Amino acid sequence: MDENNVKDEIKLEWTFFSKAKPSEKLMSLLTGGEQILQCYRTVRDQAALTNKRILIMDKQGITGKKTEIFSIPYRSVDMWSTENTGLLFDLSTELELWTKSGRFKINLSPDCDIREFDHILSSAILR
Repeated sequence: MDENNVKDEIKLEWTFFSKAKPSEKLMSLLTGGEQILQCYRTVRDQAALTNKRILIMDKQGITGKKTEIFSIPYRSVDMWSTENTGLLFDLSTELELWTKSGRFKINLSPDCDIREFDHILSSAILR
């Protein structure tokens, strides 16, 4: 298998459904000086764009008691792309991140503004 193709495969994918108020559990993950810029509801939990990283809490298993936390520091993002809806029946938008660890994909429902997301990323990554 070609090494370049392995790096280009999507490693993880999430869907953000709507904006949400950050939970206490999510707030407890923040470091000194870190602030949540926007928070989203995922399938079973939450994700946040902070001033330092993208933070995703992913509940697992049937009961959802086990939680995996993903942290994508902005400094690890090499490139990103956003795709907005183009047709009436295509209601979701997409964001892809190319990082030092591989490629990640985030789907956004119509209740999430892809341009707001893009602006937060631009402000954090391009400083």
